[in-house]
Amino acid sequence: MKKFTPLKAVAMMLLCTMTLPRSLFAQTDIDALMMAKNEYCIGPMYSYSSWKNYWEGTFKRDNENLGTVSTKTISVMGNYGISKKLGVLFNVPYVKTKASAGTLRGMDGLQDMSLFLKWRPFQQTLGNGRLSLLGIAGVSFPLSDYTPDYLPLAIGLHSKTALARFMADYKWKGFFATASATYLLRDNIDIDRESYYTTEMHNTHEVKMPDVMSYNFRAGFRNRRFIAEAVLNIWNTLGGFDITRNNMPFPSNDMEATMVGGNFKYVLPPLPQLSIVAGGNTTVAGRNMGQSTTVYGSLFYILNFSKKVKLTDPSSNAK
Repeated sequence: MKKFTPLKAVAMMLLCTMTLPRSLFAQTDIDALMMAKNEYCIGPMYSYSSWKNYWEGTFKRDNENLGTVSTKTISVMGNYGISKKLGVLFNVPYVKTKASAGTLRGMDGLQDMSLFLKWRPFQQTLGNGRLSLLGIAGVSFPLSDYTPDYLPLAIGLHSKTALARFMADYKWKGFFATASATYLLRDNIDIDRESYYTTEMHNTHEVKMPDVMSYNFRAGFRNRRFIAEAVLNIWNTLGGFDITRNNMPFPSNDMEATMVGGNFKYVLPPLPQLSIVAGGNTTVAGRNMGQSTTVYGSLFYILNFSKKVKLTDPSSNAK
């Protein structure tokens, strides 16, 4: 049985130098951008995701009793620069789900709060460009008493998590490429059943959650005003089992997904504190997952708490 205590979670963050696969953008835990010291970036984000087809194991199908399953998410995201090499980030999402057919009702509520430390210990000229190495550590925990045993309409898996991510970023003139690998440790969860069946009978309400490896690759162009990038996300659950024929998904299923997408950011010239961010992705391969397509948009505003009023564009810290 794996149990997290607050002390273990903090220790994990200190020892280490990740979404569901997430591919948001601009000063987040998944990109190589750093805030300047004493600058605080905050903004709301709205995303819409939907799928009709899904993979039952490796078998792709649809379900007339579900129709199209959609998820709307409103998040508040923040990023504070402790120094130009160290930042702390948070994300608080409110999630609403819906099925267009059948009798299953959607859910809504606060999901899981995420906290991250983002550290850039190494940055050096290499060839004609600059190489940066980053380490990200994070934890997440549920903010409400939602049930995870209601997939695919549950708003989350209700598991406390800790992650460690290693990231490498190389920029040559305006062009860049970033790669990262993440290990996600997931705590066991409780469900409102005294017994359940996976590949064998379990006479307990506790569900052992498999850990996850995820990989993110992104490449494109960025300067002080504009960023455009292509993104590849790979999500691989380290264990679990397949959805059985015509049954509902279960929190400890073996979930795998490969997603491709693109992101854009534009800093308004008359108001450089404000940036507009938009993007989307689609699932091109999966296992025990919906073939989802997601679009999102956000506004970010930078506040400067230093004595010097001069504002530093975040992208300049990832040269």
